[in-house]
Amino acid sequence: MRQGSIVLAGLLALGGVSSAAAQAPAYPNKPIKLVVGFAPGGAADYVARSVGEALGRALGQPIVIENKAGAGSSIAADLVAKSAPDGYTLLIASPSSISVNPALNPKLNYKPSDLQPVTKLTASPLVIAVNPNAGINSVKELIAKAKATPGALNVATAGNGSATHLGAAQFAQVAGVKFTEIPYRGGGPAMQSLIAGDTHIYFGTPPSTLPHIQSGRVRGLGISATERSALFPDLPGMKDAGLPEYNLDFWYGFFVPAGTPPAIVQKIFEATRTAMQQDSVKAALAREGTEVSLSKSPADYAAFLVQDEKFWVKLVKDAGVKLD
Repeated sequence: MRQGSIVLAGLLALGGVSSAAAQAPAYPNKPIKLVVGFAPGGAADYVARSVGEALGRALGQPIVIENKAGAGSSIAADLVAKSAPDGYTLLIASPSSISVNPALNPKLNYKPSDLQPVTKLTASPLVIAVNPNAGINSVKELIAKAKATPGALNVATAGNGSATHLGAAQFAQVAGVKFTEIPYRGGGPAMQSLIAGDTHIYFGTPPSTLPHIQSGRVRGLGISATERSALFPDLPGMKDAGLPEYNLDFWYGFFVPAGTPPAIVQKIFEATRTAMQQDSVKAALAREGTEVSLSKSPADYAAFLVQDEKFWVKLVKDAGVKLD
């Protein structure tokens, strides 16, 4: 099964480190490519660039960011899955690539087991934002307007199967409302559509949303967590907003192609841990409402993914999310 493949890959990577370390060639000895499945300007791109420079210093080689947007990040995941398992191609992924897209589309060109987990990087809730001209000032007003005019409110997403898509779908299910989804090729374009007034609502990641709330270009209504967060104290949690049943957490993590030597996986993990512990990286992420959330090991991350997959697959089923 897919779950077993993910956790087994993580356990094998951890167990084989000692025997492989002495035989592995010097790594790294050239730049490393970090593939992002969304366009520049979105949360995945922001996290990758915030971590990339410090990771490059820890590894002693530059990290080159490559954006491969499209198909809800499946294009990027497929590219990395088919890359040489030598540690020179990394993927920054979210639940979209690992759990959601395979659940939505069994005919994908890659399987989650084609990707080796390295570590979780960050975790955060989604931010509910609206265009200021939409005439919506709170979550309660959003629900009331959506119920009064079913399907009339357009919700921007970072692509079908993205966390922003599922966040909107879960909200609609819990609140008993209907939105019309408008998918874009990443969080950056989705946010631009909201600013321009082409869409009314966006359930965005903090890095792609908070700067525009602070500038006044969009209005923040709340976060997809039960309680208010110290990272964005001006935005209510769903308990205060009147919809406590709505609760969604969202993460990013590093993956490499399956078959990457365990010693290299471990080296990337340790370098990532070093990078993420730097105050400059923590501060950059905190400014955009994202917290560091590192795994204890590649095996720990693999075990987390087994349980996390169950949540996202159930959400896809319960919310009736479809690609089309």
